[in-house]
Amino acid sequence: MTTRISRITRSLCRTTAISLALAGTLVVLGGAAESASARILAERDVCATDFGASARGGHGADHRDVSASEQKSIDAQTARILRDKTGSATVAPTQFGGSIPVYVHVMRTASGGDDVTDSQIAQQIDVLNATYAGQESSTAANTGFTFSLVGTYRYNNNTWNRDGASAKYRSQTRKGGPNALNIWLVDFSYLGIATFPWDYAKNPSIDGIRVQYSSLPGGSSTNFNLGETATHEAGHWLGLYHTFQGGCTTTNDSVADTPAQGSASSGCPAGRDSCSLPGTDPIHNYMDYSYDSCYTEFTAGQSSRMSSMFTAYRA
Repeated sequence: MTTRISRITRSLCRTTAISLALAGTLVVLGGAAESASARILAERDVCATDFGASARGGHGADHRDVSASEQKSIDAQTARILRDKTGSATVAPTQFGGSIPVYVHVMRTASGGDDVTDSQIAQQIDVLNATYAGQESSTAANTGFTFSLVGTYRYNNNTWNRDGASAKYRSQTRKGGPNALNIWLVDFSYLGIATFPWDYAKNPSIDGIRVQYSSLPGGSSTNFNLGETATHEAGHWLGLYHTFQGGCTTTNDSVADTPAQGSASSGCPAGRDSCSLPGTDPIHNYMDYSYDSCYTEFTAGQSSRMSSMFTAYRA
């Protein structure tokens, strides 16, 4: 999970901090001055980004590597919570009665750059609803989760735009309770980072997912601009690991119907088989590292796990 990709160029701006509200939408302008050596471009008219095989990786305490022993402990803890709540250690996939409320935070540059349109945000919500309803493949599971946009907020701040002071800006802007998905759109060296549901109680103010703004539908991230990064990161937010979690082990990602996978995929390598255990790599699964165009499904086992995790930690 802790993997980096390279950033070839980055636009940085130099402004003084001011704040205002426009047309009922909160806009915060500001950002610390950048040194000349750090500032590659004064305006965002040229930019190139290399998103490699590890592009969907996260970093830090809020999207961390989980060892096999911790994985086992988390699953045992979840079972205990579910028994207390429902009388059963597992929860069958359920058609949830309500949608997950979604709050989108667009972290623009101080001059308003790196913005996304309201249409792109609406399309992103459509992608979440299609992917979690199993609409991209005849073999995909309908997880029962739906997503409803509640609010969009735009902030102009160079530091926040680059995901600087992330714990601070998230704690200042996050909205809703444990069931609310907060999406922060930033320009950073990853496609996405997410928090896990079992960590909410320890640090609720930073709960949510951070997504590269150019990965939204119609964005400029080549091979990653169909909106599937948010699908992938929301999967983590709902308790899923990568399909290659733990490598070639029987435990793997704690989901029985995703074949063991030795390493992340890149592109859409049909027939790839990185393990001697049964099954070829699940390259079409949203929790691999494939191109957006290769993604088509969650499995029934993943749906069940998400239902259990939501019930235990977010309901």
